[in-house]
Amino acid sequence: EPEMLKAFRDTWELGIHSYLAHIRDRMLLAKDLLSESGSVFVQISHTNLHYIRQILDDIFGSENYISTIHFRTKKMPLNKKGIDTINDNIIWYSKSKTYFKYNQLFIPKLGADGFFTYYEEKNEIKKIKNTDNLTDKKLFLPLNINSSGLTESCVFDVKFNNRIYSPRKGHSWMTNKAGMEQLITSNRIFASDNVLYYKLYYDDFPVKSLTNMWEDTMGALGKIYAVQTSSEVIKRCMLMTTDPGDLVLDITCGSGTTAYVAEQWGRRWMTCDSSRIALTLAKQRLLTTTFDYYQLAHPTQGVDSGFKYKTVPHITLGAIANNEPPAQETLYDQPLVDTRRVRITGPFTVEAVPAPVVKNAADDIDLKSTDVVLIEHTKATTRSDEWISELLRVGVRGKGGDKMNFLSISTESAYDFIQAIGITKEEPNKRVFICFGPEHAPLEQRIVAEALEEAGSIKPSCDIVLFCAFAFEEEAAKDIDETKWPGKQLWKVQMNMDLQTEDLKKGNRSNESFWFIGQPDVKVKAVADGKIEVSVDGFDYYDPKTGDVRSGNANDIAMWMIDPDYDGRAVFPSQIFLPLSGAKDGWTSLAKNLRAEIDEDKIEMYAGTKSIAFKPGKRIAVKIIDNRGIESLKIIKI
Repeated sequence: EPEMLKAFRDTWELGIHSYLAHIRDRMLLAKDLLSESGSVFVQISHTNLHYIRQILDDIFGSENYISTIHFRTKKMPLNKKGIDTINDNIIWYSKSKTYFKYNQLFIPKLGADGFFTYYEEKNEIKKIKNTDNLTDKKLFLPLNINSSGLTESCVFDVKFNNRIYSPRKGHSWMTNKAGMEQLITSNRIFASDNVLYYKLYYDDFPVKSLTNMWEDTMGALGKIYAVQTSSEVIKRCMLMTTDPGDLVLDITCGSGTTAYVAEQWGRRWMTCDSSRIALTLAKQRLLTTTFDYYQLAHPTQGVDSGFKYKTVPHITLGAIANNEPPAQETLYDQPLVDTRRVRITGPFTVEAVPAPVVKNAADDIDLKSTDVVLIEHTKATTRSDEWISELLRVGVRGKGGDKMNFLSISTESAYDFIQAIGITKEEPNKRVFICFGPEHAPLEQRIVAEALEEAGSIKPSCDIVLFCAFAFEEEAAKDIDETKWPGKQLWKVQMNMDLQTEDLKKGNRSNESFWFIGQPDVKVKAVADGKIEVSVDGFDYYDPKTGDVRSGNANDIAMWMIDPDYDGRAVFPSQIFLPLSGAKDGWTSLAKNLRAEIDEDKIEMYAGTKSIAFKPGKRIAVKIIDNRGIESLKIIKI
């Protein structure tokens, strides 16, 4: 929905102070996680550049500052008062400047760049003029061959074109007598204004070293969000400081650009985000992308051995003077490609913060003298009062902008698991029991069972039970979806992660704090040979206007997947579907790129809502992600 596409928005209550606290915490974590050879990059605008430098100096130490990279983001001036800013910045620190890893990158030379001032034509040396056509001309830059210091063995007279030349007083030549003769023989010396010069040809080195000024990074191909970083920018940071097989962490996943680039270049990766939309976009992007297959340096050792790279000769004065072959520079952004093969994304996992195992005080605990036991408080959290106030203020969002509003919410008669009782504002008024999950763990199956038992004992009874949580255990979600309580409705409510940001959050957020989670509508059909087919028809949603359940359709589904033999702990999908318009185009693109390597009919099915027939285990799991990024899991016993 349009409101949820604001997933990458600012939420800072105290402005820059909240933002800097946010960055500080993450940089402290980054320092702990980095290896001694590791680096950290922070993208930031000019506005807050100096603040971030101060924070990073404090955390990493000013001695570990490497550079500030300026990369171009705008093509046209903004026509504002004052000088136009057309670039953003990346601040680069190392864990330890003594040990940090660095690969020099090179970029193509674009023309003479105003750097090369002479050219040779028919054995004549001419100075470049603006009107000259330089096509097929041998460009060079004259370098004074006097050294900056004095080396006695390199002080001698040189006879060149029937004239005698000597080094400047207090200086010597840049090479010895044999080296100078080799330079003259190689046509690398010329004279002008009674001074000898070395000819540095444009072709001596077909590339130039990448500096901290990146002028060629405007725009991001396929850019979705205003804050999205160009993949070229991330690629350069990654290639400069890592090798194939190294591990890259991005603590702000966004649309998954860092994971995408790491996968492309053979790096292992981790990425995380509090936005479910971000994670869904990243999954879709990775699942449907193809990459070049790079030739391995040592195929039997795998990716960790590195790639075979294109190299370019680097002709230097010293190599010519000593009659040595030119050095070879490695182009780390140009690995050799095996055109007979195509790569797709390798296996990856999607994980949530694990719930700690806590013993209940009512359980029979056999204590030993060395045991440390956490006694769980039956109340979900001490912060439930804040959440109740927010729930009363903004209500619960439904599909299509519908909303459940509350006339009142009372905590006076709250129980152990039912933390509040509310009355809806819409007619006819509904009595609602509210159960909150923990702040830093999923809502457990046991809490659902206890809350339902407690709800059954409260008089007067309710019309609706709302289970509000940041995450739901699979079995807990299943119990809420499948429990039949005549005359009552049980609904899951997704709590926005903004509710965990305390002082960082804005107090004037729109009604995006609580969202109804639809109940997945899944059908199973037996086919031949003990196989089954699964189809999904969307979600059943609560309609706050009528109080009824409204059936959804396939347009509500961004992604769904099947685990054919669910183990009760994690979903291992064997089939993944992208039915949402736009997302399913990824499978089409994948089919086109892989050509005859895949079954096009099956790929077509992976853009739909009906599975390919498969043989199930004792139970299957169907995970469905709606167009707001909210996940639901349906567990079906076979």
